[in-house]
Amino acid sequence: MSSGTLSAIWLKRARRGPMDAVAAASLIATRGLVGNANQGGKRQVTIIEEEIWSALMRQFGSDLPPSTRRANLMVRGVPLADSRGRILQVGAARIRILGETKPCERMDEALAGLKDAMWAEWRGGAFGEVLTGAEIRVGDPVSWTA
Repeated sequence: MSSGTLSAIWLKRARRGPMDAVAAASLIATRGLVGNANQGGKRQVTIIEEEIWSALMRQFGSDLPPSTRRANLMVRGVPLADSRGRILQVGAARIRILGETKPCERMDEALAGLKDAMWAEWRGGAFGEVLTGAEIRVGDPVSWTA
């Protein structure tokens, strides 16, 4: 069983809007993050792995901040690949992973070649629905429960 840490939280103000780093946020079941532009639907929360982002930046010799990926949560120590249908516990919240977040053209706008580099093996992260809402904060434990 992998266990890790929640290393960052970002809220998106509006579609294509800035990503604001926050120390804590509230997840609402069936909705997503309070104050985030995307609410409801299948992509209530998007998640990336710190290790993959760091590896990509080393590969490109870049130091773009991980908020460039435009995900809501960044986890460390918990691989996301092939996790469709699994339940991720983030602090007291539970998120069912519904699929892989494929990178869009915005990644190439930030760094040429990044979209293709992220395309395979869930390197763009995962998305899911909130099953159990809770207040989460950077530093919370993260693990797979199913």
